[in-house]
Amino acid sequence: MKEKLPKGVLENLAPDEEVLYAIRKKFSLEAKPKWLVVTDRRIIYIDEKILGRYELTAIPYEKLELVYTKVGKLYSEFLIKREDGSEIILPRMDKEEAKKAIGAIRDALNEIAVEPVLIERKKHLMSEEWIIHKPREIVSRGIRMEPRKAIIKQEDPLEKLKKLKELYDMGVLSQEEYEEKRKKLLEQI
Repeated sequence: MKEKLPKGVLENLAPDEEVLYAIRKKFSLEAKPKWLVVTDRRIIYIDEKILGRYELTAIPYEKLELVYTKVGKLYSEFLIKREDGSEIILPRMDKEEAKKAIGAIRDALNEIAVEPVLIERKKHLMSEEWIIHKPREIVSRGIRMEPRKAIIKQEDPLEKLKKLKELYDMGVLSQEEYEEKRKKLLEQI
């Protein structure tokens, strides 16, 4: 599957990150299509541009709030909402491919969650809606881990730098967060 993906996605995958499913916009007047890529760690949205340019947004499952898909007679639409309230909307996706993509997202979330994901499904006369909510336990698991920071502080700063880089590569940390934490760790060396 990786050989069919756009170059922008391939450039941003972690070495051991597995692509579970990829779907691109069915019809578009734009020169290059938009893609939704589901991996074992995150959802990637890429808007390809001409001359090798692109805009990429990666949402780790830990920062995901919900995924909404409406499948109509001809097309489907995705809405991906992050915990911070920002949204990505992908209209005019192939309806059969959209069903497979929503299944891949559900399966990926279930792999990392202790409890099964919450799925709402509404079947209408001419359309169908799917809403996947991230389990609350992922959020509470992060809160419960706070007391462990005392243990982490005793680790070697070089080990911390390696772990910090891994989190950045996975898309869990933004560029600003990564640089700020990296500077603090370098001061400890």
